[in-house]
Amino acid sequence: MNTVITFCTVAAACIVTLTSSALAIPAYARKYDMSCNVCHSPVPKLKSFGEEFAANGYQMKDKEPPRFTRETGDEKLLLMRELPLALRMDGYARYLPQNSPESDFQSPFILKILSSGQIARDVSYFLYFLFNEKGTVAGVEDAFLFFNNIGNVDFDITVGQYQVADPIFKRELRPTFEDYVIYTISPGHTKANLTYDRGITLGYSLPTNTTIIGSILNGNGIEAADDFGNFDSDPYKNFFVRVAQQVDSTLLIGGLGYLGKEREGDINNSFAMVGFDGRLSLGRWEIGAQYVYRNDKNPYFLSTATSNIKSHGAFVELMYAPQFDRSNWYFFALWNIVRSDIPELRYHTLTGNYSYMLSRNFRLIGEYTYDIEQKRNRFTVGFVTAF
Repeated sequence: MNTVITFCTVAAACIVTLTSSALAIPAYARKYDMSCNVCHSPVPKLKSFGEEFAANGYQMKDKEPPRFTRETGDEKLLLMRELPLALRMDGYARYLPQNSPESDFQSPFILKILSSGQIARDVSYFLYFLFNEKGTVAGVEDAFLFFNNIGNVDFDITVGQYQVADPIFKRELRPTFEDYVIYTISPGHTKANLTYDRGITLGYSLPTNTTIIGSILNGNGIEAADDFGNFDSDPYKNFFVRVAQQVDSTLLIGGLGYLGKEREGDINNSFAMVGFDGRLSLGRWEIGAQYVYRNDKNPYFLSTATSNIKSHGAFVELMYAPQFDRSNWYFFALWNIVRSDIPELRYHTLTGNYSYMLSRNFRLIGEYTYDIEQKRNRFTVGFVTAF
């Protein structure tokens, strides 16, 4: 136990020494002269206003500052005065008693450059480049164009590279180091899951506060193109649909369906996913939950016999914010469970996270995860900052 205390104390001291360089504010806050907590609570987790801002093409309706664009004399040209840039850096120190080595400094764990802005009226872009992810140059992950309010109705189109589950819970903006594991699983040799992919997404909002989202996707992630310049590795496309209903100001419920087919050599696998989710806000408390069931017909691409594989899982995330979006500290709890016919995919953890806001764009975290499946402990301290 003394080893744990000593390690965490030293790691926390190292993290605090980095805070003096994180006094600037990110690109959107610079553009609109506003605090980060207008959209985030805490950084990088989006609150409802931040989600509305993103859904409106990363712009505030009727509040775009004229100083942000150049006067070119051409009404068909909207040119930003400066290219908006921001940086995000995450770093951690971890102690895993049952591992070898037991302790590990992971800073920077993530270092990314982000840019987003308008290209034309109701046309925006968003992208980021990962200079460092777990010690390697990962390249481009999110990179897409967003067409907002097409035909002057609440109909949007997103084209590019993004996470399939982004309309539900955004993995990149989760408040914990621990992941939303059910989004990441790919049974057998399959490539399709609910994380990064390339495609096109259509979204429409009804007057009943019902949102309908449909995506057509390659279904094989975001690996490099082949020798012929093709990003898709097979002749098929996958189809994702999401329906969500805002019941009232406190409750959102939704469901998803995902159908697809993959080919490896001359052998096919078809899969289907269904799921449901919900988010409930009760004052200082917020709870979100996701359940996904997946069935793969032949995930090992066997020619002699099929291997019908069933997997399912869920996560539940709880947040407590004592002073709402003006809180100096937050508490999070996250429960993850995955059950599958493939033993290696089985997962079960319980996580607690305490976050302290050194500034609105600099968050210190202390996190403990107990792996119920493996009966292991994980201790993490670290920081998340954007500037």
